[in-house]
Amino acid sequence: MKKYAHGLVLGKFYPPHAGHHHLVRTAQDRCERLTVLVCAAGVESVPLADRVAWMRETHPDATVVGAVDDIRMDVHDPAVWDAHMAVFTAAVPERVDAVFSSEAYGDELARRFGAEPVCVDPDRTVFPVSGTAVREDPVACWDFLEPAVRAALTRRVVVLGAESTGTTTLTLALAEHYRRRGGVWARTRGVPEYGREFSEQKLAALRADHPGAQWEDVVFTTGDFPLIAAVQNDREEAAARTGSPVLFCDTDSFATTVWHERYVGGRNPRVEATADRVDHHLWLLTDHEGVPFEDDGLRDGEELRPWMTSRFRAEIARTGRRFVEVTGSREQRLATAVAAVDELLATGWHFNPPLPERR
Repeated sequence: MKKYAHGLVLGKFYPPHAGHHHLVRTAQDRCERLTVLVCAAGVESVPLADRVAWMRETHPDATVVGAVDDIRMDVHDPAVWDAHMAVFTAAVPERVDAVFSSEAYGDELARRFGAEPVCVDPDRTVFPVSGTAVREDPVACWDFLEPAVRAALTRRVVVLGAESTGTTTLTLALAEHYRRRGGVWARTRGVPEYGREFSEQKLAALRADHPGAQWEDVVFTTGDFPLIAAVQNDREEAAARTGSPVLFCDTDSFATTVWHERYVGGRNPRVEATADRVDHHLWLLTDHEGVPFEDDGLRDGEELRPWMTSRFRAEIARTGRRFVEVTGSREQRLATAVAAVDELLATGWHFNPPLPERR
């Protein structure tokens, strides 16, 4: 039988890490039911909804609720405590029997809830990590983060370009380059272009009915492209959850907007809406110049390569995306790409500071 009927864990979870999850799991082991209260201030750069979703995914058996708390903490000021408690009890109005915390204020928080305080690993010996440490250096704390948080923090680099311009070659080379750095980077992944897989399936389906069909006989419809974009996004998300702090994508849902122009003509708002659902951080545009066209059975647009390169360049610029154009030999293109990715990674991860606390 568990000791407490209803337990509470309260925190910013900015962002959540292994120490937080250890605290929640310890509380769940001792409580018949557990509420996790996620409190976020408006000045913080990770939305409250994201933090709540992350905690719910990791702890599906707990009740996870969120509250906006824009009150600065002063553990010495009873009036400030009263203001915080008004936020806390509005979010968790039912009786609380135990408050689990790793913070020094846990005893006072429990007293104000009329609950028993339970201190869990205050010295961070089980998981030597903190929210401050994650915000300062996510890469050093990567293994303390759950898949959903890693996916949100992963720097996503897209390689895009016209047909037969080396996007797949460059994507694979970049992933291998960063894997060789070892540590968390050894898990660096590349996401293949789903549009190509879709094209192969489309040609195979046509040949099932017409064995002599060729690529030029395949017809795309505008409805194909929202599906391609959505699957591309889903596969990127899955790869980001298990990979390193950088992910390389052989095209993306944004590129699908231009491929729609190429095969169907015009725009499709559903594709563009899908393309805006994922945050990418850098685009590498592969120039067609100096790359021989290779017809692999799924290509027929050699004469369109200059137009495609121009359209990608124009759309990237129009939408304000950060990009670098890669040209020259395979070695030159890889060197240019690595320099651009290293520059992206060197800028780090920016988190707005939380509200200051007076101890």
